[in-house]
Amino acid sequence: MDRLVFLGMTGAKHTQMAQTNNANNLANVSTAGFRADFQSLMTQNIDGPGHATRANAVMAGTETDFTPGAVMSTGRDLDVAIRGSGWFAVQAADGSEAYSRRGDFSLTSDGMLINGAGQPVMGDGGPVAIPDHQSLFIGDDGTVSIVPLGQGPESQVTVDRIRLVDADPAQLVKGEDGLIRLKDGGQAETSAAVRITAGSLESSNVNAVDAMVNMIALARQFEMQVKVMDTAKTIDETSARLMRLE
Repeated sequence: MDRLVFLGMTGAKHTQMAQTNNANNLANVSTAGFRADFQSLMTQNIDGPGHATRANAVMAGTETDFTPGAVMSTGRDLDVAIRGSGWFAVQAADGSEAYSRRGDFSLTSDGMLINGAGQPVMGDGGPVAIPDHQSLFIGDDGTVSIVPLGQGPESQVTVDRIRLVDADPAQLVKGEDGLIRLKDGGQAETSAAVRITAGSLESSNVNAVDAMVNMIALARQFEMQVKVMDTAKTIDETSARLMRLE
């Protein structure tokens, strides 16, 4: 009987974890460049005499869906979207380099270029800092050019270049801070093949309808697993009554 309870318990536990990931995806459906996560579960047979028909639900890991989101035109100078594969290099909270597709950039009061999550965008020599200017232009190779205050268009100068990298999705992993890193802890190489489009923004790759349907399916799955545990309790109580009658 304890085996039946254990099967229901492990199934309910992992379903609840999958529901947590799904809820996080729904919460980020409007976050630019967000990549959805999903829980990967597998069935593991229990070895040993008398256990041939028994199996446990075990977690294989949390995976990330790296498929691109839709690109929308915004016309805003500091909105940029990567065309095809590639990543923006950003500085994580611990000072390390990480990667993101979030292109809703803005400038701090001291000229630091940051994304919508407040993470500094990395350039060739560190975080990109932009001096006072009257106009700004981001090229498709990531170069950031400005026209200084009080000067004409002919005086346009390049101040930095956004570091654009590319890497095999199989070598990437998403951290708890939502940023992407290489599994081996290294840094991806700058890629001249990555191109961006200014005035556009890549949306989250979460499909809200699919996530809602998944939420309902997971809720029903959780209820079924709770019923398994409840059935085990009923069988146990019935067996105990039969033994008392003897």
